[in-house]
Amino acid sequence: MAYSLSNGILKVEIADVGEYSGTRFDWTGFITGVTLLEGRHAFCVPESLVPGHGSGGMGLCNEFGISRAIGYEEAAAGEWFPKLGVGLLQKVSDEPYDFFRNYPLIPFKIEEERSAQSVTYTVQPMECCGYSIRMTKKITLLEDQVNISYTLENLGDKPLHTEEYIHNFVGINGANVGPDYELEIPAGLRVEDPESSYTADLLSVSGNTLTWKAEPDRPFYCKLGVRDKMDARGFWELRHKPSGAGVRESGDFAAERMALWGEKHVISPEVFVNISLLPRHSKHWSRSYQFFTL
Repeated sequence: MAYSLSNGILKVEIADVGEYSGTRFDWTGFITGVTLLEGRHAFCVPESLVPGHGSGGMGLCNEFGISRAIGYEEAAAGEWFPKLGVGLLQKVSDEPYDFFRNYPLIPFKIEEERSAQSVTYTVQPMECCGYSIRMTKKITLLEDQVNISYTLENLGDKPLHTEEYIHNFVGINGANVGPDYELEIPAGLRVEDPESSYTADLLSVSGNTLTWKAEPDRPFYCKLGVRDKMDARGFWELRHKPSGAGVRESGDFAAERMALWGEKHVISPEVFVNISLLPRHSKHWSRSYQFFTL
């Protein structure tokens, strides 16, 4: 059964560990629903509306190592490598790592502590080819914010070089993507490397704000460049103009890069944090999501 956090302002639904059983997204703190109680504004949607399609993402779910899978390159086919927040995955061939693929899995042991307004996960280390990592993640409600904090401890003999992001499957009140939405990046905004001419033609940028010229009928993807250093003003803010509801993400780290993915029902701004961690060292970072009405 899903676990709910509530403080009278927000209600947050979190899937039980193992309810999502894929090998892409972190099993801990898999947030499937956020409701701003005043106005009953809802923010989370599934990755795909077609049952069985996609990789099982929903709401605010994070992933480690989408482009830098820890230990994958050095492992031989048949050997194992760690996927943070998930477990040990088995390399099945010499092909490049594919985050869409479901790999054979030995799940990590995950401990959980719950209260009315927070939940803390401790992912216990499992040694694999010189890698051993303990992860602690805490989700806390504070007024109109959902705060997510992470700590990684490198207990192994090898350095870690990877990244983390939250996919942010957002659709406000179930409204389709289109001209009614606007995405603001306070640090300035550039659309970079759109994956297709369709994406380039769909998106429009004016100053710090990105809008959609029409309702998309296929997926879109691009990288997002910024002109200035991102600071406490936040990484991004998404607003649905007819309802006045919106969400903004900020963090205590320098973003390594940003990207934007979506389709007809979902908008996913993605902010990546770089992770380079020597043996016997630790790293802490946090993200904050504020939910509001204009």
